[in-house]
Amino acid sequence: MPPGAAKTSRPNIVFILTDDQDLHMHSLDYTPLTRKHFQEQGTFFSKHYCTVAVCCPSRVSLWTGKAAHSTNVTEVFPPYGGYPKFVSQGLNENYLPIWLQEAGYNTYYTGKLFNAHTVENYNKPYVKGFTASDFLLDPFTYQYLNASFQRNTDPPINYAGNYSTDVLAQKAYGLLDEAVEAGKPFFLTVAPNAPHSNVGWDGDLDEVPDKDHLPDNFIMSAPISAERHKDLFKDVKVPRSANFNPEHPSGAAWVRELPRQSEENVEYNDHFYRQRLRALQAVDELVDGLFERLEKHGLLDNTYIFYTTDNGYHIGHHRMQPGKETGYEEDVNIPLFVRGPGIAAGAVSELVTTHTDLAPTIISLIGAEPRPDFDGLAIPLSQDEIRAASDGWHEHVNIEYWGFAMGEGKFDRGFHTNNTYKALRVIGRDYNLYYSVWCHGEHELYDLRNDPGQLNNLLRTSGAIEPTLFSFPIAKVASRLDSLLFLLKSCKGIVCTRPWKALHPGGGVNTLQHALAPEFDAFYEGEQLRVQFSRCEAGYLLDAEGPQWEDKLAYRQGVKWSEWV
Repeated sequence: MPPGAAKTSRPNIVFILTDDQDLHMHSLDYTPLTRKHFQEQGTFFSKHYCTVAVCCPSRVSLWTGKAAHSTNVTEVFPPYGGYPKFVSQGLNENYLPIWLQEAGYNTYYTGKLFNAHTVENYNKPYVKGFTASDFLLDPFTYQYLNASFQRNTDPPINYAGNYSTDVLAQKAYGLLDEAVEAGKPFFLTVAPNAPHSNVGWDGDLDEVPDKDHLPDNFIMSAPISAERHKDLFKDVKVPRSANFNPEHPSGAAWVRELPRQSEENVEYNDHFYRQRLRALQAVDELVDGLFERLEKHGLLDNTYIFYTTDNGYHIGHHRMQPGKETGYEEDVNIPLFVRGPGIAAGAVSELVTTHTDLAPTIISLIGAEPRPDFDGLAIPLSQDEIRAASDGWHEHVNIEYWGFAMGEGKFDRGFHTNNTYKALRVIGRDYNLYYSVWCHGEHELYDLRNDPGQLNNLLRTSGAIEPTLFSFPIAKVASRLDSLLFLLKSCKGIVCTRPWKALHPGGGVNTLQHALAPEFDAFYEGEQLRVQFSRCEAGYLLDAEGPQWEDKLAYRQGVKWSEWV
Protein backbone atom coordinates (compact mmCIF):
# COMPACT_ATOMS: atom_id res chain seq x y z
CA MET A 1 0.00 0.00 0.00
CA PRO A 2 1.50 3.39 -0.96
CA PRO A 3 2.12 5.89 1.84
CA GLY A 4 -0.70 8.20 0.79
CA ALA A 5 -3.33 5.48 0.97
CA ALA A 6 -2.58 4.78 4.63
CA LYS A 7 -2.87 8.37 5.83
CA THR A 8 -6.62 8.85 5.81
CA SER A 9 -9.56 6.98 7.30
CA ARG A 10 -12.14 9.27 5.70
CA PRO A 11 -13.70 7.71 2.62
CA ASN A 12 -12.65 8.63 -0.88
CA ILE A 13 -15.28 9.18 -3.57
CA VAL A 14 -15.04 8.43 -7.28
CA PHE A 15 -17.89 9.64 -9.48
CA ILE A 16 -18.33 8.39 -13.05
CA LEU A 17 -20.75 10.51 -15.08
CA THR A 18 -21.59 9.48 -18.64
CA ASP A 19 -23.45 11.70 -21.10
CA ASP A 20 -26.97 10.86 -22.38
CA GLN A 21 -26.85 7.20 -21.34
CA ASP A 22 -30.15 5.35 -21.54
CA LEU A 23 -31.58 2.84 -19.09
CA HIS A 24 -34.69 1.79 -21.03
CA MET A 25 -32.85 0.74 -24.18
CA HIS A 26 -30.69 -1.59 -22.04
CA SER A 27 -27.30 -0.03 -22.77
CA LEU A 28 -25.96 -1.51 -19.54
CA ASP A 29 -26.48 -5.00 -20.99
CA TYR A 30 -23.64 -4.22 -23.41
CA THR A 31 -21.08 -3.03 -20.82
CA PRO A 32 -19.95 -6.25 -19.09
CA LEU A 33 -17.11 -4.66 -17.11
CA THR A 34 -19.38 -1.99 -15.68
CA ARG A 35 -21.88 -4.69 -14.71
CA LYS A 36 -19.12 -6.75 -13.09
CA HIS A 37 -17.91 -3.88 -10.92
CA PHE A 38 -21.23 -2.19 -10.15
CA GLN A 39 -24.20 -4.48 -10.72
CA GLU A 40 -22.50 -7.49 -9.16
CA GLN A 41 -20.61 -5.63 -6.43
CA GLY A 42 -22.81 -2.63 -5.72
CA THR A 43 -26.44 -1.52 -5.37
CA PHE A 44 -28.57 -0.47 -8.32
CA PHE A 45 -31.18 2.25 -7.75
CA SER A 46 -33.85 1.29 -10.25
CA LYS A 47 -36.08 4.32 -9.66
CA HIS A 48 -33.48 7.02 -10.00
CA TYR A 49 -34.41 10.13 -12.00
CA CYS A 50 -32.93 13.29 -13.36
CA THR A 51 -35.25 16.24 -12.77
CA VAL A 52 -34.52 18.06 -16.04
CA ALA A 53 -33.73 16.01 -19.14
CA VAL A 54 -30.88 17.95 -20.68
CA CYS A 55 -27.16 18.15 -19.93
CA CYS A 56 -26.22 21.44 -18.25
CA PRO A 57 -29.26 22.03 -15.99
CA SER A 58 -29.13 18.40 -14.87
CA ARG A 59 -25.43 18.60 -14.04
CA VAL A 60 -25.87 21.85 -12.12
CA SER A 61 -28.67 20.24 -10.10
CA LEU A 62 -26.45 17.23 -9.46
CA TRP A 63 -23.52 19.31 -8.16
CA THR A 64 -25.65 21.73 -6.11
CA GLY A 65 -28.41 19.51 -4.70
CA LYS A 66 -30.97 21.98 -6.01
CA ALA A 67 -33.73 21.81 -8.58
CA ALA A 68 -33.27 23.78 -11.79
CA HIS A 69 -35.88 26.33 -10.70
CA SER A 70 -33.71 26.97 -7.64
CA THR A 71 -30.40 27.32 -9.53
CA ASN A 72 -32.03 29.21 -12.45
CA VAL A 73 -29.71 27.33 -14.81
CA THR A 74 -32.35 25.91 -17.11
CA GLU A 75 -30.74 25.60 -20.55
CA VAL A 76 -27.54 24.49 -22.27
CA PHE A 77 -26.97 27.85 -23.99
CA PRO A 78 -26.88 31.39 -22.61
CA PRO A 79 -28.80 33.44 -21.64
CA TYR A 80 -30.70 30.82 -19.64
CA GLY A 81 -28.01 28.21 -19.18
CA GLY A 82 -24.49 26.99 -19.82
CA TYR A 83 -21.30 27.77 -17.92
CA PRO A 84 -21.80 31.58 -18.12
CA LYS A 85 -25.18 31.25 -16.39
CA PHE A 86 -23.66 28.97 -13.74
CA VAL A 87 -21.11 31.69 -13.01
CA SER A 88 -23.59 34.58 -13.04
CA GLN A 89 -25.80 32.81 -10.50
CA GLY A 90 -22.90 32.69 -8.02
CA LEU A 91 -22.65 28.91 -8.17
CA ASN A 92 -18.95 28.80 -9.06
CA GLU A 93 -18.35 29.70 -5.40
CA ASN A 94 -21.14 27.56 -3.95
CA TYR A 95 -21.32 23.94 -5.09
CA LEU A 96 -20.13 20.48 -4.14
CA PRO A 97 -16.36 20.66 -4.83
CA ILE A 98 -16.11 23.91 -2.87
CA TRP A 99 -17.91 22.31 0.08
CA LEU A 100 -15.70 19.22 -0.12
CA GLN A 101 -12.55 21.32 -0.07
CA GLU A 102 -13.87 23.19 2.96
CA ALA A 103 -14.32 19.79 4.61
CA GLY A 104 -10.67 18.88 4.00
CA TYR A 105 -10.93 16.96 0.72
CA ASN A 106 -8.80 17.27 -2.38
CA THR A 107 -10.98 17.44 -5.47
CA TYR A 108 -10.27 16.37 -9.06
CA TYR A 109 -12.25 16.45 -12.29
CA THR A 110 -11.70 15.39 -15.87
CA GLY A 111 -14.10 15.39 -18.81
CA LYS A 112 -17.21 17.40 -19.55
CA LEU A 113 -18.34 19.79 -16.83
CA PHE A 114 -21.00 22.04 -18.41
CA ASN A 115 -22.13 23.11 -21.85
CA ALA A 116 -20.89 26.49 -23.13
CA HIS A 117 -17.65 25.98 -21.18
CA THR A 118 -15.40 26.79 -24.11
CA VAL A 119 -11.90 27.37 -25.44
CA GLU A 120 -12.78 31.08 -25.33
CA ASN A 121 -14.27 31.45 -21.81
CA TYR A 122 -12.48 28.74 -19.78
CA ASN A 123 -10.57 31.48 -17.92
CA LYS A 124 -13.45 33.97 -17.60
CA PRO A 125 -13.36 32.93 -14.81
CA TYR A 126 -11.62 29.61 -14.25
CA VAL A 127 -13.77 26.89 -12.73
CA LYS A 128 -13.33 26.98 -8.97
CA GLY A 129 -13.25 24.16 -6.46
CA PHE A 130 -10.76 21.68 -7.89
CA THR A 131 -7.30 20.75 -6.69
CA ALA A 132 -6.58 19.64 -10.25
CA SER A 133 -8.74 19.46 -13.34
CA ASP A 134 -8.60 18.63 -17.04
CA PHE A 135 -11.83 19.73 -18.72
CA LEU A 136 -13.28 18.91 -22.11
CA LEU A 137 -14.17 22.22 -23.77
CA ASP A 138 -16.74 23.34 -26.31
CA PRO A 139 -17.07 23.54 -29.24
CA PHE A 140 -15.05 20.30 -29.33
CA THR A 141 -16.64 18.47 -26.37
CA TYR A 142 -18.61 16.07 -28.55
CA GLN A 143 -16.01 15.52 -31.26
CA TYR A 144 -14.78 12.02 -30.53
CA LEU A 145 -11.71 12.45 -32.75
CA ASN A 146 -10.99 16.15 -32.20
CA ALA A 147 -11.33 16.87 -28.48
CA SER A 148 -9.79 19.83 -26.68
CA PHE A 149 -8.83 19.51 -22.99
CA GLN A 150 -7.75 22.26 -20.63
CA ARG A 151 -5.71 21.37 -17.53
CA ASN A 152 -5.74 23.56 -14.42
CA THR A 153 -4.85 27.08 -15.64
CA ASP A 154 -3.00 25.94 -18.77
CA PRO A 155 -4.29 26.85 -22.24
CA PRO A 156 -6.40 24.25 -24.06
CA ILE A 157 -4.72 21.46 -26.01
CA ASN A 158 -6.34 19.84 -29.03
CA TYR A 159 -6.09 16.05 -29.45
CA ALA A 160 -7.03 15.75 -33.12
CA GLY A 161 -6.90 12.16 -34.33
CA ASN A 162 -6.98 10.68 -30.82
CA TYR A 163 -10.08 8.96 -29.48
CA SER A 164 -11.59 11.22 -26.82
CA THR A 165 -12.50 8.56 -24.24
CA ASP A 166 -9.03 7.01 -24.44
CA VAL A 167 -7.44 10.42 -23.86
CA LEU A 168 -9.82 10.95 -20.95
CA ALA A 169 -8.92 7.56 -19.45
CA GLN A 170 -5.24 8.46 -19.25
CA LYS A 171 -6.07 11.78 -17.67
CA ALA A 172 -8.34 10.07 -15.14
CA TYR A 173 -5.66 7.56 -14.19
CA GLY A 174 -3.14 10.39 -13.80
CA LEU A 175 -5.46 12.38 -11.55
CA LEU A 176 -6.11 9.29 -9.44
CA ASP A 177 -2.35 8.85 -8.98
CA GLU A 178 -2.05 12.53 -8.00
CA ALA A 179 -4.85 12.11 -5.47
CA VAL A 180 -3.23 9.08 -3.87
CA GLU A 181 0.19 10.70 -3.70
CA ALA A 182 -1.27 13.75 -1.94
CA GLY A 183 -2.24 11.62 1.04
CA LYS A 184 -5.59 13.32 1.69
CA PRO A 185 -9.13 12.03 1.20
CA PHE A 186 -10.21 12.82 -2.33
CA PHE A 187 -13.14 13.28 -4.64
CA LEU A 188 -12.56 12.40 -8.31
CA THR A 189 -15.09 12.84 -11.11
CA VAL A 190 -14.56 11.24 -14.51
CA ALA A 191 -17.05 12.51 -17.10
CA PRO A 192 -16.71 11.07 -20.63
CA ASN A 193 -18.75 12.51 -23.50
CA ALA A 194 -20.02 9.06 -24.54
CA PRO A 195 -22.54 8.02 -25.65
CA HIS A 196 -23.62 11.54 -26.69
CA SER A 197 -23.97 12.13 -30.42
CA ASN A 198 -20.95 13.37 -32.33
CA VAL A 199 -21.28 17.14 -32.84
CA GLY A 200 -19.36 18.84 -35.61
CA TRP A 201 -19.74 20.78 -38.80
CA ASP A 202 -18.90 20.62 -42.47
CA GLY A 203 -16.24 23.19 -43.26
CA ASP A 204 -15.78 26.25 -41.06
CA LEU A 205 -18.31 27.08 -38.36
CA ASP A 206 -19.26 30.56 -39.46
CA GLU A 207 -21.84 31.13 -36.74
CA VAL A 208 -22.06 29.88 -33.16
CA PRO A 209 -25.08 27.65 -32.38
CA ASP A 210 -27.68 29.39 -30.27
CA LYS A 211 -30.97 28.56 -28.62
CA ASP A 212 -33.02 29.47 -31.68
CA HIS A 213 -31.36 27.61 -34.51
CA LEU A 214 -28.45 25.51 -35.72
CA PRO A 215 -26.24 26.68 -38.58
CA ASP A 216 -26.88 24.79 -41.80
CA ASN A 217 -23.50 23.05 -41.64
CA PHE A 218 -23.86 22.07 -37.95
CA ILE A 219 -24.29 18.29 -37.57
CA MET A 220 -25.33 16.08 -34.65
CA SER A 221 -24.60 12.61 -35.98
CA ALA A 222 -24.29 9.15 -34.49
CA PRO A 223 -21.52 8.70 -31.90
CA ILE A 224 -18.12 7.49 -33.11
CA SER A 225 -16.51 4.44 -31.55
CA ALA A 226 -12.87 3.62 -31.06
CA GLU A 227 -11.50 1.76 -34.07
CA ARG A 228 -11.21 -1.45 -32.06
CA HIS A 229 -14.96 -1.47 -31.40
CA LYS A 230 -16.33 -0.45 -34.80
CA ASP A 231 -17.55 -3.90 -35.86
CA LEU A 232 -19.37 -4.91 -32.68
CA PHE A 233 -23.13 -5.51 -32.35
CA LYS A 234 -23.84 -5.70 -36.09
CA ASP A 235 -27.30 -7.20 -35.67
CA VAL A 236 -28.45 -5.23 -32.62
CA LYS A 237 -31.53 -2.99 -32.94
CA VAL A 238 -33.34 -0.52 -30.72
CA PRO A 239 -35.59 -2.62 -28.46
CA ARG A 240 -39.05 -2.72 -30.01
CA SER A 241 -41.07 -1.60 -27.02
CA ALA A 242 -44.76 -0.74 -27.35
CA ASN A 243 -43.99 2.97 -27.73
CA PHE A 244 -41.29 2.49 -30.38
CA ASN A 245 -42.51 4.19 -33.57
CA PRO A 246 -46.13 3.42 -32.61
CA GLU A 247 -48.83 3.06 -35.23
CA HIS A 248 -50.96 5.77 -33.62
CA PRO A 249 -49.76 9.21 -32.41
CA SER A 250 -48.91 9.49 -28.71
CA GLY A 251 -47.67 12.04 -26.24
CA ALA A 252 -48.61 15.71 -26.29
CA ALA A 253 -47.74 19.02 -27.95
CA TRP A 254 -45.21 18.69 -30.78
CA VAL A 255 -44.66 14.99 -29.98
CA ARG A 256 -48.21 14.09 -30.91
CA GLU A 257 -47.81 15.78 -34.29
CA LEU A 258 -44.84 13.66 -35.40
CA PRO A 259 -45.28 11.42 -38.45
CA ARG A 260 -44.56 7.72 -38.20
CA GLN A 261 -40.96 6.99 -39.12
CA SER A 262 -40.19 5.37 -42.46
CA GLU A 263 -38.34 2.09 -42.82
CA GLU A 264 -35.24 4.02 -43.91
CA ASN A 265 -35.53 6.24 -40.82
CA VAL A 266 -35.87 3.24 -38.50
CA GLU A 267 -32.85 1.53 -40.08
CA TYR A 268 -30.77 4.67 -39.56
CA ASN A 269 -31.90 4.91 -35.94
CA ASP A 270 -30.87 1.29 -35.37
CA HIS A 271 -27.44 2.27 -36.70
CA PHE A 272 -27.43 5.27 -34.35
CA TYR A 273 -28.23 2.93 -31.44
CA ARG A 274 -25.41 0.54 -32.36
CA GLN A 275 -22.98 3.44 -32.47
CA ARG A 276 -24.02 4.44 -28.95
CA LEU A 277 -23.30 0.93 -27.72
CA ARG A 278 -19.94 0.91 -29.50
CA ALA A 279 -18.99 4.29 -28.02
CA LEU A 280 -19.75 2.94 -24.55
CA GLN A 281 -17.15 0.18 -24.91
CA ALA A 282 -14.26 2.56 -24.25
CA VAL A 283 -16.17 3.84 -21.20
CA ASP A 284 -16.52 0.23 -20.06
CA GLU A 285 -12.74 -0.20 -20.33
CA LEU A 286 -12.22 3.09 -18.49
CA VAL A 287 -14.39 1.84 -15.61
CA ASP A 288 -12.35 -1.36 -15.43
CA GLY A 289 -9.10 0.64 -15.46
CA LEU A 290 -10.24 2.79 -12.55
CA PHE A 291 -11.13 -0.24 -10.46
CA GLU A 292 -7.83 -1.90 -11.33
CA ARG A 293 -5.92 1.13 -10.08
CA LEU A 294 -8.06 1.60 -6.97
CA GLU A 295 -7.33 -2.00 -6.08
CA LYS A 296 -3.62 -1.57 -6.82
CA HIS A 297 -3.53 1.44 -4.48
CA GLY A 298 -5.35 -0.49 -1.76
CA LEU A 299 -8.29 1.95 -1.78
CA LEU A 300 -11.30 -0.15 -2.73
CA ASP A 301 -12.29 -0.85 0.87
CA ASN A 302 -12.39 2.87 1.67
CA THR A 303 -13.85 4.35 -1.50
CA TYR A 304 -17.42 4.98 -2.60
CA ILE A 305 -17.82 4.76 -6.36
CA PHE A 306 -20.88 6.19 -8.16
CA TYR A 307 -21.96 5.51 -11.73
CA THR A 308 -24.71 7.54 -13.37
CA THR A 309 -25.46 9.84 -16.30
CA ASP A 310 -26.85 13.35 -16.72
CA ASN A 311 -30.10 12.37 -18.48
CA GLY A 312 -31.64 9.50 -20.40
CA TYR A 313 -32.30 9.11 -24.10
CA HIS A 314 -34.90 8.04 -26.62
CA ILE A 315 -34.64 6.67 -30.15
CA GLY A 316 -37.94 6.19 -31.94
CA HIS A 317 -40.10 6.33 -28.82
CA HIS A 318 -43.34 8.19 -29.50
CA ARG A 319 -41.98 8.51 -33.08
CA MET A 320 -39.23 10.84 -31.87
CA GLN A 321 -35.83 11.02 -33.52
CA PRO A 322 -32.77 10.36 -31.30
CA GLY A 323 -32.68 12.83 -28.43
CA LYS A 324 -33.81 13.71 -24.91
CA GLU A 325 -35.54 16.79 -23.38
CA THR A 326 -38.95 15.24 -22.73
CA GLY A 327 -40.44 14.14 -19.42
CA TYR A 328 -41.19 10.63 -20.67
CA GLU A 329 -39.64 7.70 -18.87
CA GLU A 330 -36.87 7.00 -21.38
CA ASP A 331 -35.46 10.51 -20.82
CA VAL A 332 -35.73 10.83 -17.04
CA ASN A 333 -35.35 7.34 -15.50
CA ILE A 334 -31.59 6.77 -15.61
CA PRO A 335 -28.88 4.45 -14.28
CA LEU A 336 -27.48 4.88 -10.79
CA PHE A 337 -25.09 2.42 -9.18
CA VAL A 338 -23.26 2.93 -5.90
CA ARG A 339 -20.52 0.68 -4.54
CA GLY A 340 -18.49 1.07 -1.39
CA PRO A 341 -18.11 0.29 2.31
CA GLY A 342 -21.30 -1.15 3.80
CA ILE A 343 -23.18 -1.18 0.47
CA ALA A 344 -24.68 -4.53 -0.49
CA ALA A 345 -23.38 -6.36 -3.54
CA GLY A 346 -25.87 -7.31 -6.23
CA ALA A 347 -28.74 -5.47 -4.53
CA VAL A 348 -31.54 -3.40 -6.05
CA SER A 349 -33.19 -0.47 -4.27
CA GLU A 350 -36.64 0.71 -5.34
CA LEU A 351 -36.56 3.93 -3.34
CA VAL A 352 -37.46 6.91 -5.52
CA THR A 353 -34.31 9.03 -5.84
CA THR A 354 -33.21 11.97 -7.97
CA HIS A 355 -30.11 13.86 -9.02
CA THR A 356 -30.87 16.52 -6.40
CA ASP A 357 -30.19 13.80 -3.81
CA LEU A 358 -26.61 13.10 -4.92
CA ALA A 359 -24.84 16.14 -3.46
CA PRO A 360 -26.58 15.59 -0.08
CA THR A 361 -25.56 11.92 -0.28
CA ILE A 362 -21.89 12.75 -0.81
CA ILE A 363 -21.96 15.37 1.95
CA SER A 364 -23.43 12.72 4.25
CA LEU A 365 -20.76 10.17 3.33
CA ILE A 366 -17.96 12.50 4.41
CA GLY A 367 -19.68 13.20 7.72
CA ALA A 368 -20.60 16.83 7.03
CA GLU A 369 -23.89 18.46 7.95
CA PRO A 370 -26.54 18.76 5.20
CA ARG A 371 -27.00 22.25 3.84
CA PRO A 372 -30.37 23.82 4.71
CA ASP A 373 -30.97 24.90 1.11
CA PHE A 374 -30.67 21.40 -0.37
CA ASP A 375 -33.74 20.44 -2.39
CA GLY A 376 -32.81 16.77 -2.02
CA LEU A 377 -32.06 14.24 0.70
CA ALA A 378 -29.13 11.91 1.35
CA ILE A 379 -29.93 8.55 -0.25
CA PRO A 380 -29.94 5.56 2.10
CA LEU A 381 -27.18 3.30 0.79
CA SER A 382 -26.84 0.27 3.07
CA GLN A 383 -29.51 -2.41 3.17
CA ASP A 384 -30.35 -1.51 6.77
CA GLU A 385 -30.76 2.17 5.83
CA ILE A 386 -32.86 1.30 2.80
CA ARG A 387 -35.16 -0.93 4.85
CA ALA A 388 -35.50 1.72 7.55
CA ALA A 389 -36.39 4.38 4.97
CA SER A 390 -38.80 2.32 2.91
CA ASP A 391 -41.96 3.29 4.82
CA GLY A 392 -41.30 7.00 5.16
CA TRP A 393 -39.38 7.84 1.99
CA HIS A 394 -40.93 10.20 -0.54
CA GLU A 395 -42.69 8.74 -3.59
CA HIS A 396 -42.42 11.65 -6.04
CA VAL A 397 -40.08 13.20 -8.61
CA ASN A 398 -40.46 16.82 -9.69
CA ILE A 399 -39.60 17.15 -13.39
CA GLU A 400 -39.29 20.46 -15.22
CA TYR A 401 -38.13 21.79 -18.56
CA TRP A 402 -37.90 25.08 -20.43
CA GLY A 403 -37.20 25.85 -24.03
CA PHE A 404 -36.55 23.70 -27.05
CA ALA A 405 -36.36 20.05 -27.95
CA MET A 406 -34.46 18.84 -30.97
CA GLY A 407 -33.97 15.71 -32.99
CA GLU A 408 -30.46 14.37 -33.48
CA GLY A 409 -29.24 12.39 -36.45
CA LYS A 410 -30.07 13.10 -40.08
CA PHE A 411 -33.89 12.94 -40.16
CA ASP A 412 -34.85 15.92 -37.98
CA ARG A 413 -32.47 18.80 -37.36
CA GLY A 414 -35.09 21.32 -36.34
CA PHE A 415 -35.99 22.87 -33.02
CA HIS A 416 -39.34 22.25 -31.30
CA THR A 417 -39.67 25.49 -29.38
CA ASN A 418 -42.92 24.69 -27.54
CA ASN A 419 -41.28 22.25 -25.13
CA THR A 420 -41.75 24.00 -21.78
CA TYR A 421 -43.59 21.89 -19.20
CA LYS A 422 -43.88 20.87 -15.55
CA ALA A 423 -44.23 17.18 -14.74
CA LEU A 424 -44.45 14.77 -11.87
CA ARG A 425 -43.71 11.10 -11.28
CA VAL A 426 -45.47 9.45 -8.32
CA ILE A 427 -44.65 5.83 -7.55
CA GLY A 428 -46.37 4.07 -4.66
CA ARG A 429 -47.39 0.55 -3.72
CA ASP A 430 -50.63 0.76 -5.70
CA TYR A 431 -49.82 3.32 -8.38
CA ASN A 432 -47.17 4.41 -10.86
CA LEU A 433 -48.17 7.73 -12.44
CA TYR A 434 -46.88 10.49 -14.71
CA TYR A 435 -48.64 13.86 -14.76
CA SER A 436 -47.64 16.91 -16.78
CA VAL A 437 -48.83 20.41 -17.66
CA TRP A 438 -47.45 22.10 -20.77
CA CYS A 439 -46.96 25.84 -21.16
CA HIS A 440 -49.78 26.01 -23.72
CA GLY A 441 -52.19 24.34 -21.28
CA GLU A 442 -52.24 20.71 -22.38
CA HIS A 443 -52.39 18.09 -19.59
CA GLU A 444 -51.16 14.49 -19.52
CA LEU A 445 -51.79 11.62 -17.11
CA TYR A 446 -50.42 8.10 -17.63
CA ASP A 447 -50.85 4.96 -15.56
CA LEU A 448 -47.48 3.25 -16.02
CA ARG A 449 -48.59 0.09 -14.24
CA ASN A 450 -50.89 -0.66 -17.17
CA ASP A 451 -49.32 1.61 -19.78
CA PRO A 452 -45.51 1.60 -19.34
CA GLY A 453 -45.01 3.17 -22.75
CA GLN A 454 -47.16 6.21 -21.84
CA LEU A 455 -49.35 5.77 -24.91
CA ASN A 456 -52.80 6.41 -23.39
CA ASN A 457 -53.22 9.91 -22.00
CA LEU A 458 -56.10 9.56 -19.53
CA LEU A 459 -56.84 13.29 -19.71
CA ARG A 460 -57.35 13.60 -23.45
CA THR A 461 -60.93 14.76 -23.76
CA SER A 462 -61.07 13.84 -27.43
CA GLY A 463 -60.67 10.14 -26.69
CA ALA A 464 -62.26 7.60 -24.42
CA ILE A 465 -61.44 8.41 -20.79
CA GLU A 466 -61.14 5.57 -18.33
CA PRO A 467 -63.79 5.95 -15.60
CA THR A 468 -61.42 5.18 -12.72
CA LEU A 469 -57.77 4.94 -11.82
CA PHE A 470 -56.94 2.36 -9.12
CA SER A 471 -60.60 2.58 -8.01
CA PHE A 472 -60.77 6.40 -7.87
CA PRO A 473 -62.26 8.77 -10.46
CA ILE A 474 -59.51 10.02 -12.75
CA ALA A 475 -60.38 13.66 -12.12
CA LYS A 476 -60.05 13.12 -8.38
CA VAL A 477 -56.56 11.65 -8.74
CA ALA A 478 -55.52 14.37 -11.19
CA SER A 479 -56.63 17.15 -8.83
CA ARG A 480 -54.27 15.83 -6.14
CA LEU A 481 -51.41 15.47 -8.60
CA ASP A 482 -51.92 19.01 -9.85
CA SER A 483 -51.83 20.42 -6.32
CA LEU A 484 -48.68 18.43 -5.58
CA LEU A 485 -47.03 19.67 -8.77
CA PHE A 486 -48.17 23.22 -8.04
CA LEU A 487 -46.23 23.11 -4.78
CA LEU A 488 -43.17 21.36 -6.23
CA LYS A 489 -42.73 23.57 -9.28
CA SER A 490 -41.25 26.34 -7.13
CA CYS A 491 -40.34 24.43 -3.94
CA LYS A 492 -37.26 25.16 -1.86
CA GLY A 493 -35.47 23.03 0.70
CA ILE A 494 -37.35 20.47 2.74
CA VAL A 495 -40.64 21.33 1.02
CA CYS A 496 -39.25 19.63 -2.11
CA THR A 497 -38.96 16.29 -0.33
CA ARG A 498 -41.82 16.65 2.16
CA PRO A 499 -44.50 18.43 0.10
CA TRP A 500 -47.51 16.69 1.65
CA LYS A 501 -46.55 18.22 5.00
CA ALA A 502 -46.74 21.67 3.41
CA LEU A 503 -50.13 20.86 1.91
CA HIS A 504 -51.36 19.33 5.19
CA PRO A 505 -49.42 21.01 8.03
CA GLY A 506 -51.69 19.31 10.53
CA GLY A 507 -50.19 15.97 9.55
CA GLY A 508 -51.75 12.67 8.60
CA VAL A 509 -51.03 12.92 4.87
CA ASN A 510 -47.72 11.57 3.59
CA THR A 511 -48.67 9.93 0.30
CA LEU A 512 -51.02 10.32 -2.64
CA GLN A 513 -53.08 7.48 -1.18
CA HIS A 514 -53.62 9.46 2.03
CA ALA A 515 -54.54 12.59 0.06
CA LEU A 516 -57.31 10.73 -1.78
CA ALA A 517 -59.42 10.46 1.38
CA PRO A 518 -62.90 11.92 0.71
CA GLU A 519 -62.61 14.55 3.44
CA PHE A 520 -60.07 16.35 1.24
CA ASP A 521 -62.24 16.51 -1.88
CA ALA A 522 -63.28 20.13 -1.41
CA PHE A 523 -59.71 21.16 -0.55
CA TYR A 524 -58.24 19.68 -3.75
CA GLU A 525 -61.09 19.98 -6.19
CA GLY A 526 -62.36 23.46 -5.33
CA GLU A 527 -59.92 25.51 -3.26
CA GLN A 528 -56.50 24.92 -4.81
CA LEU A 529 -54.59 27.01 -7.30
CA ARG A 530 -53.78 25.20 -10.53
CA VAL A 531 -50.56 24.70 -12.43
CA GLN A 532 -50.60 27.04 -15.39
CA PHE A 533 -48.31 29.30 -17.38
CA SER A 534 -48.84 32.92 -18.34
CA ARG A 535 -46.98 32.19 -21.58
CA CYS A 536 -44.37 29.84 -23.03
CA GLU A 537 -40.79 30.93 -22.41
CA ALA A 538 -37.35 29.43 -23.08
CA GLY A 539 -36.14 29.98 -19.52
CA TYR A 540 -37.29 30.40 -15.93
CA LEU A 541 -39.00 33.79 -15.95
CA LEU A 542 -41.19 34.10 -12.89
CA ASP A 543 -43.89 36.21 -14.52
CA ALA A 544 -44.42 33.44 -17.11
CA GLU A 545 -44.76 30.71 -14.50
CA GLY A 546 -48.34 31.41 -13.45
CA PRO A 547 -49.53 31.44 -9.82
CA GLN A 548 -46.99 30.43 -7.18
CA TRP A 549 -47.29 28.57 -3.90
CA GLU A 550 -46.66 31.83 -2.07
CA ASP A 551 -49.94 33.13 -3.53
CA LYS A 552 -51.95 30.31 -1.96
CA LEU A 553 -53.02 32.02 1.27
CA ALA A 554 -54.03 35.23 -0.49
CA TYR A 555 -55.90 33.64 -3.37
CA ARG A 556 -58.47 30.93 -3.95
CA GLN A 557 -59.20 29.95 -7.48
CA GLY A 558 -62.75 28.86 -6.80
CA VAL A 559 -62.83 26.81 -10.02
CA LYS A 560 -63.55 23.10 -9.79
CA TRP A 561 -60.95 20.71 -11.12
CA SER A 562 -63.34 19.34 -13.74
CA GLU A 563 -63.39 22.75 -15.43
CA TRP A 564 -59.63 22.70 -15.96
CA VAL A 565 -59.16 19.45 -17.92
